[in-house]
Amino acid sequence: MHIVIVGGGVIGLATAWRALAQGLAVTVVDPEPASRASYASAGMLPPANEQLYDDEPLRRLYLASRDRYPSFVAELEEVSGRSTGHRRDGVLDVALDTVAVADLDRAHRFHKAHGIRTEALTAEECRAYEPRFAPSVRGGLLAPDDGAVDPRRLTAALLAAIERLGGTLVTDRVTDVLIEGRATGVRLAGGGTVTGDRTVLAAGCWTHLLGGLPPGVVPQIRPVKGQILRLRSDGPFLHRTTRGLVGGSAVYLVPRADGELVVGATYEELGYDTTVTAGGLAELLGKARAVLPEVTGLAFAEVSAALRPGSPDDRPLIGATSVPDLLLATGHFRIGVQLCAVTADALAAVLSGGELPEAARPFSPVRGDGAGAG
Repeated sequence: MHIVIVGGGVIGLATAWRALAQGLAVTVVDPEPASRASYASAGMLPPANEQLYDDEPLRRLYLASRDRYPSFVAELEEVSGRSTGHRRDGVLDVALDTVAVADLDRAHRFHKAHGIRTEALTAEECRAYEPRFAPSVRGGLLAPDDGAVDPRRLTAALLAAIERLGGTLVTDRVTDVLIEGRATGVRLAGGGTVTGDRTVLAAGCWTHLLGGLPPGVVPQIRPVKGQILRLRSDGPFLHRTTRGLVGGSAVYLVPRADGELVVGATYEELGYDTTVTAGGLAELLGKARAVLPEVTGLAFAEVSAALRPGSPDDRPLIGATSVPDLLLATGHFRIGVQLCAVTADALAAVLSGGELPEAARPFSPVRGDGAGAG
């Protein structure tokens, strides 16, 4: 069984690795693998977010991936021989105004109801954990079992694992999906084709733009721009992954062991524009400074913009479409890195002849709610 996967982001690469681990032959096609949304992502792995509060199926999927993540990265690091930068030293949410305090109270109740270990903190306790916090911090919530992963290291490890397990990487752009009653592979911009028994489309917000697709099989995946800032110091400026809530929005601050601090992210519906703007940079720095006043003394390292893939209902599309042997793995919106483990396992199960796992079934592309295919 030969699988063709279109898209070399974290979802496509993770799916390729798990399919190879099932004994399948795999070819990944992407002109610049691990270079877009996955490369820009901060890799925060919080216990939950507000998107899950009123969406029980998405909540189950997210928590299944959260449970799977430690073993997922441990297996990957063993196969690849590379670190993923995974850390489970806690995620600390801090509130800087009255609205944020109420938000954290709701989050604490949500976590307790779903068996997620969190601890409510006073302002003084927050500053004991992170002395650089602003005096305006009013309280916080610590999730000690959660943390972050470095998506750049994660995708590098996935590429190494794919190579070690005999997978093939084709660095070319797909122009068309080949469909002859069933999906048989793809046509390349550089000429020629890559054929296979099954084809998985994991090209993020470009998935629906591929040629050759019958109308309605792949819903429109909209791009949602996010600008992300990277700062640097000689050693870690912040001890643990932090989310600051202020003015009705959040800023996340993800430290790396090498002194990098990732600050993100903006949320902009501007089509396929990836321009880095002064306004986006000012917004990120302003929010970061509200949490960490000393952050403006750090060295500037990088600012980037990438496009999150949002489906019509902001839920992922995972599994078989109405076209035989054509599958989707896209539409993960803001939580692609968090959902890569459960998505890859689900696709690998289907590709190796099994059924879509129960947690992933509500996200089948043929779910019939107007967001999926078929």
